[in-house]
Amino acid sequence: MKRMKRLATCCLAVACAAALLVSLSGCSSKEAYTPPDKAPTLSSPVIGKDGTLRVGVNADSAPLAGQLSDSGKIVGVDVDIAAALADSFGLKLEIVDVGADPEWALSDGRVDIVMGIDKSDTDTTFWKSEAYLPTAVALFSTASNTAVPTNASKPSIAAQVSSKSAWAVTNEFDQGAITTTDNLKNAFSELESGQVQYVAADAVIGTYAAYNAGDDVQIVALMQQPSGYSVGVLDGNTDLKTAVSDALATLAGNGVISVIETKWLGEALDLSSTPLTAGASSASADADDADGTDVPGDESGDVGTEGATAGEGDSSDPASEDDALEAGGNAVQPEDVALL
Repeated sequence: MKRMKRLATCCLAVACAAALLVSLSGCSSKEAYTPPDKAPTLSSPVIGKDGTLRVGVNADSAPLAGQLSDSGKIVGVDVDIAAALADSFGLKLEIVDVGADPEWALSDGRVDIVMGIDKSDTDTTFWKSEAYLPTAVALFSTASNTAVPTNASKPSIAAQVSSKSAWAVTNEFDQGAITTTDNLKNAFSELESGQVQYVAADAVIGTYAAYNAGDDVQIVALMQQPSGYSVGVLDGNTDLKTAVSDALATLAGNGVISVIETKWLGEALDLSSTPLTAGASSASADADDADGTDVPGDESGDVGTEGATAGEGDSSDPASEDDALEAGGNAVQPEDVALL
């Protein structure tokens, strides 16, 4: 009898414990988790405004940064990476359109850092980080064509008129090789229809334009040694330079930058093993012979200038806000793709 009572007591205890566990788990599932605010790791005088990272971008350089036509909100690759940087520092984000004069914005104290700076640009006086996004003048072709063109093969190449890419084509190939178009959209249309064999464009801008158009193309060669887009900081601000370098390395290592690239470009760009055209190879060798350093083969202008001033990619007018990411906050949402 006593044994039966003990057994009944044990069963009742187990039942109560199980009921309590179910009750607790049910309560916990209804409670939303709110992560604690991260304490700021940067403050004045390292940054100009406590609690906020002020980031300068060129809003005429889609897909790095561009304004939505409906609201004027600035979105793009640089905005998302800036948001990730601000998050890593425990700071809010303030995006400032500095146009094509990032040096003045930095020296005037309007911003703490600037984004989208050509790593190979030797005219700047401020410090530049390692590139967070690679680029170069690239040759795109259809999926069935992987051949690297030579002058002897007499290729037909479309490029946006008055762009750096058009200059690169005429500098390396015979005059009859190039066909100029008003914008990259038309250039890729000519490639898709078979009117030309290649399109010359900045690797980032061209990839973005082709991705948004749904064109099945690939980069088959580079017409210069790859450089990239970097972050600029006043050279005397040692603490901020160190913080930016460390944060970019972390964001690259944990895959955040790759996610952002894929969101905007359809893939994470890796140009390290892309073949060079003969002109790019010889220009690089000439530069190495001249000063003994490894420098980009073509430094004739700013990488990305086509998208900023000449409209390469036909992407200067952002899409409607309904199709775009509400960027500018400190959250990366890779499932939302903004089309500039």
